[in-house]
Amino acid sequence: MDLDIDLRDGALWLTMNRPEVFNAMSGEMCVALAEQIRDAGARDDVRVVVITGTGAAFSTGADISGDNAIDRFDVVAMDVANALIRAIVDCPTPVLAAVNGIAAGVSASAALASDIIVAKESAAFLLAFARVGFMPDGGSSASVAASIGRARAMRMALLAEPMPATEAYAAGLITHLAPDTEYDELVTTLVRRLAAGAPLAQTATKRAINAATLTELDHALERERSGQVVLMRTDDAREGMNAFNEHRKPVFRGQ
Repeated sequence: MDLDIDLRDGALWLTMNRPEVFNAMSGEMCVALAEQIRDAGARDDVRVVVITGTGAAFSTGADISGDNAIDRFDVVAMDVANALIRAIVDCPTPVLAAVNGIAAGVSASAALASDIIVAKESAAFLLAFARVGFMPDGGSSASVAASIGRARAMRMALLAEPMPATEAYAAGLITHLAPDTEYDELVTTLVRRLAAGAPLAQTATKRAINAATLTELDHALERERSGQVVLMRTDDAREGMNAFNEHRKPVFRGQ
C-alpha cells in the first residue's frame, strides 16, 4: 500500500511513501487514503488530517509506469480518484496538505481540495494531464478555477506548465508558503493550531466555505469522469503514456 499512517496529538498523518517513484499513487494507495480520511471524520481522537509525502516529491500523480499502462485505467480508476476528492471535501475534520515537493496530476487535485495547503518554496503544482492525452480530473477543473480564475486555470491545464509554489501562493492557490528550512516548523505550528481548535466550529466553517465556493465540484467530477473515460480509449492517451515511459515527446494525432 505504501501509505504510512500515524496518529499523534490529535493529528492523523497520512504519508505517501514511495519515494523511489516520487510517491506515484497506485490504486491501492488512493483507496487507502480515501478510507482513512472518511474514517477520520467519525473519530473523536482525530482533530486534523495531514496528507504529505516522503522524499523529494509530494506525489507525481497516478502511477502510469510500465508497458501498456493505459490498459490499467478504466472507469474504476476515475471512481477511486473521485472518492478521494469527495472524502477530503466532505470530511468534517480539517484536512491539511503538507506539500513537500512537486504535486502533479490527481495528487495536485487532492492537495488543492484540502482546506489548508502548505508548500515549500521549492515545491510546484502541475496539472500534467495534457502531457499524456488526458484532461484534468480530481475536481481540479472546478477547484483551480475557483481559486485562481479561468485564465490561470486554462494555462495550467492546457499547457501543463508547473506553477511554482511562490507563484501559487501569490495567486491564491495555496494558503501558506515557507522557505524550505522553515517548512517543517510551519507545518507543525499549523497542525497544532487546528488540533486545538473548536471542532464543531471548524466543521461548520469548512462546510459553509465549500458550499459557497465549490458549487460546481460535483458536476465537475462527473464531467471529468465521463470525459476521461472516453479519452482512456483513444490512441492519443496510449501514445502519451507510452511516450512518458519511453522518455520521449508524444506525437498526438487526434485519434
